[in-house]
Amino acid sequence: MSHAPHPVLTRYYKDQDARQPFVNALFDGAARHYDRVCGLISLGSGRWYRRWTLQRLGLRAGMTLLDVATGTGLVARAALRILGEPGAVVGVDPSAGMLREARRHLAGPLVQGRVEDLPFQAGRFDVVTIGYALRHAADLERAFVECLRVLKPGGQILVLEILQASSAVPRRLIRLHLTLVLPAIMRLSTRNPSAHLLTRYYWDTIAACVPPEAILESLRRAGFADVRRYVLAGLLTEYTAVKP
Repeated sequence: MSHAPHPVLTRYYKDQDARQPFVNALFDGAARHYDRVCGLISLGSGRWYRRWTLQRLGLRAGMTLLDVATGTGLVARAALRILGEPGAVVGVDPSAGMLREARRHLAGPLVQGRVEDLPFQAGRFDVVTIGYALRHAADLERAFVECLRVLKPGGQILVLEILQASSAVPRRLIRLHLTLVLPAIMRLSTRNPSAHLLTRYYWDTIAACVPPEAILESLRRAGFADVRRYVLAGLLTEYTAVKP
């Protein structure tokens, strides 16, 4: 039984089988502009927030970290500033375009692959992170089973996500920002159709995503313990769990 993070979005692709090819093509096409998109979405706060979150998780020198769906390596870069050793941070992503951009900032290993079939041996990492990319997975439980497999006993997973705001006014403002303001900025400044489309797709995956309780339950079913959720400013969500 599939546990997709959101239903098929027929506005972008026709069925579940077409999801991954669409997502790969979208991120390949937007890769050169992705850091700018993320900076505009977070209003410049993303860099310090990622590092702060990793520090609160307990990431420290001597650990190894796998950044799943690393994209251009934004979470991996934050981890590297803490760990200091390029080989201690490994990034994996299905998009070749994103990995090319990540290579401009990271000297450590970068591997092409999907979260549902991670190309790493069991028990290799102390920490696994998924930064704002869980919505692009095909199956939540399978993704978490793979993350559990590659963690050492006692290792931790950190999933960063964005929620729809619970109040109507903030929700409308965020939707306006992602579906009108940002697409207009990206269209005028980059002339890149993928970068323009990415912000709209980003919102639609947020709006259609399964509720947090479903993600917490998927972590438990995958075998994780001490499953927790932390919400910041009613918008940013952190899911953490431990491999027994």
